[in-house]
Amino acid sequence: MEKTLNNTNINYYYRNNNKNVTLLLLHGWGQNIEMMKPISDNYENFFNILILDLPGFGKSDEPDTVWSVYDYVDLIHELIKSLNLKKVIIIGHSFGGRLGLIYASMYEIEKLICLASPYCKELTKLPLKTRIYKTLKQIPLLKPIANIMKKYIGSTDYKNASEIMRGVLVNSINIDMVSDVKKIKCPTLLVWGTLDTAVPIKRAYELKELIKDSGVVEFNGASHYAYLERLNELIKVLDSFFNIRR
Repeated sequence: MEKTLNNTNINYYYRNNNKNVTLLLLHGWGQNIEMMKPISDNYENFFNILILDLPGFGKSDEPDTVWSVYDYVDLIHELIKSLNLKKVIIIGHSFGGRLGLIYASMYEIEKLICLASPYCKELTKLPLKTRIYKTLKQIPLLKPIANIMKKYIGSTDYKNASEIMRGVLVNSINIDMVSDVKKIKCPTLLVWGTLDTAVPIKRAYELKELIKDSGVVEFNGASHYAYLERLNELIKVLDSFFNIRR
């Protein structure tokens, strides 16, 4: 599906399953809708499902100007309103989790799940498109996902990115969101791999101290893509968090 919001044409997937709650999934930097489908496919019978290609990724247009993370959150909110969604649960990975944290600090949502989500500046750069692809190729269980990503992102890296998206990245990785995350009131689950080198697991425990109603789940030996490496385990954790009995 396509929709123009905030002067930007976005590509999104929405399935109305006539449920009271919608599960909104936000992908990471350099990724697309397909990267979140392994999670959403497990919840088609329990929630309405909404996933979008964030502007500048997948089949969505780039912003006309350098956006801040708050601009992205504003677009997400406009999409939610346009679909008349009343109750939303957000699952976000990395950059998408950063947006989820800000969204939950500004608007009322049912629950928030952050998958290796940064909230402050890291000394090391976030993995970009080529690094993401190469990392996934090295993990046997994730090779099918890597092939999906290759179709969308090829070998484009920071040096080949547009000036606008470079600016978006710089804005994103330099922001400190401590004052934002302190405002979050909804139940929040923080899921991390212990071997994450992009957003170290210590960030999960820092967030736990900043967000009153929150808890950490560790996947021992997993990377920045723990949610895919340990998908079956993640679904069991989420089922418990959602109070779902299969």
